Amino acid sequence: MRTLSVKKLAETVTKLREEKGYTKEELGNLTGINRIMIGRIEREDFMPSIVQLEELGKVLEFDIIEMFTDREKTNSFVALRSEALNEAEEEGVDKLFKMMISLRQQIMLRRKFENESINNA
Repeated sequence: MRTLSVKKLAETVTKLREEKGYTKEELGNLTGINRIMIGRIEREDFMPSIVQLEELGKVLEFDIIEMFTDREKTNSFVALRSEALNEAEEEGVDKLFKMMISLRQQIMLRRKFENESINNA
């Protein structure tokens, strides 16, 4: 399975932008991507759309196919826990798991309470 490498994209965009002497704002104007989003791409904090990726490739003169890498299929739990792309995503995944555990505990307590109610009746 081939996936877009955020790291490879970030390194390529930063390197080529600097080689061409563009500021983030200038690159943003040329590609139609907000300069803040350019910065986020360079920090590996934003995944551009295909249209945006094509524009970056056109302006910076790189082949977008080179930004994709092979990735083996992995267990989704492992992928979520170990391959989060940034700190905010890691926090989101941790929060999701905590909510799932909390929900499971509530279900178990509710069942126990219902069973005790039936046995005492």
